Amino acid sequence: MITASTIEEARAALRQLNPDGNKSVGFTPTMGSLHQGHLSLVRASRDENDISVASVFVNPTQFGPEEDFDNYPRDPEQDSTLLQREGVDLLFHPRPEEIYPPRFHTNVRVKKVTENLCGSSRPGHFDGVATVVAKLLNIIRPHRAYFGLKDAQQVRVVETVVRDLNMDVEIRPMPIVREADGLALSSRNRYLSAEQRRRALCLSKSLFAAAELIESGERDADQVVARMKEIINPDEELEIDYISTVGWESLDEQRDLCGTVLVAAAITFGTTRLIDNVIVDAGQLPETDEE
Repeated sequence: MITASTIEEARAALRQLNPDGNKSVGFTPTMGSLHQGHLSLVRASRDENDISVASVFVNPTQFGPEEDFDNYPRDPEQDSTLLQREGVDLLFHPRPEEIYPPRFHTNVRVKKVTENLCGSSRPGHFDGVATVVAKLLNIIRPHRAYFGLKDAQQVRVVETVVRDLNMDVEIRPMPIVREADGLALSSRNRYLSAEQRRRALCLSKSLFAAAELIESGERDADQVVARMKEIINPDEELEIDYISTVGWESLDEQRDLCGTVLVAAAITFGTTRLIDNVIVDAGQLPETDEE
């Protein structure tokens, strides 16, 4: 596995790996502290392409001033070992000043799909995501790029950037990977105490209950959200950031559920924030007789 820390090194490595330019390139951007969720993306990239590239970069511009950038888990040696074991051909591991050099003045801002969910509680977050993803895709120039659906809103933001900026890359959303008890894998799970880890299961349980309600015919979003709040049962330690039911394409809030619905939630234990979601087919609303 080749490891590159600069843009010039990464591009030189890609020329070495693909001298004729006729091999397919798959790319998995990550913030490191890798777990099996990340590695599922890496395996898909490896299996579906001739060349597999991964990046490890904790992007400072997507963290707010009170968020956990400085304390975000980092384990570069373990990340490198895991990626090499998975058959990655190129690891791009840049420093912040490589991605954001002096006199960097460009920002990619996506409207509409960033206006609720995490966009409401983390102002500026998706500007940072959109900007760094645009840069990474421009540096690597992959045929396919792999993103996990645990952050479903991020997937929609990336898809919008690629569509609107006419980027020649296929975005491949991949399923959420969960522990045996249902907890979605996350680098931030390691922040949780044993008791918090046990209680955090309320997040996935509430989402599974929401999916069951919708699949059984419930179309009133208020009823779905109320059931989720009962299961999460917030208190002084556990707070609900949001619970939302939105249309998958637009991410607009839905009160009467129909079509493909994203049910998403975020909770916090102190400074540890966890997100999760389910995507459910709510079908069409029943027709009503009009006089």
